[in-house]
Amino acid sequence: MFKQQRPGLNEKIFTVYKFRTMTDERDENGKLLPDSVRLTKFGSFLRSTSFDELPQLFNIIKGDMSFIGPRPLLVEYLPMYNEHQRRRHEVRPGLTGLAQISGRNNISWEETFDLDIQYIETMGFLKECEIILATIKTVLLREGINSEARVTMELTKRPDNSVGM
Repeated sequence: MFKQQRPGLNEKIFTVYKFRTMTDERDENGKLLPDSVRLTKFGSFLRSTSFDELPQLFNIIKGDMSFIGPRPLLVEYLPMYNEHQRRRHEVRPGLTGLAQISGRNNISWEETFDLDIQYIETMGFLKECEIILATIKTVLLREGINSEARVTMELTKRPDNSVGM
């Protein structure tokens, strides 16, 4: 089991739960090895089936998360959001969302944030039904699990202090 602090609704920090998929292996200088080296074979299976997210059902029961909404990102990214990106915290983070059915890790951070805001502006019962059905399809077909360049998406800080790839 893996737990980590993440910002939720109104940037309130909560503990998110996931199954551990990577080791904490470090090089001789104490720096974490690349994700592709630390990802275990079982971890790769968990990620490809999205089973690593199942413990987040506990977060949903606790009220920290909902089934649908922007995925909760790391706390350290909070100071990097511009005003548009910060809007993602107007709703509870979700187990799945519009960005996850629109390319998951194969779309840019800008597209992810834009889709998060689009969800907030258009959310409703029919939209959520659409996202649930598309999520089931995405998970069954294992679409967009890894980006082309890396195992996980990495956020970078741009000169204007906003976040992107």
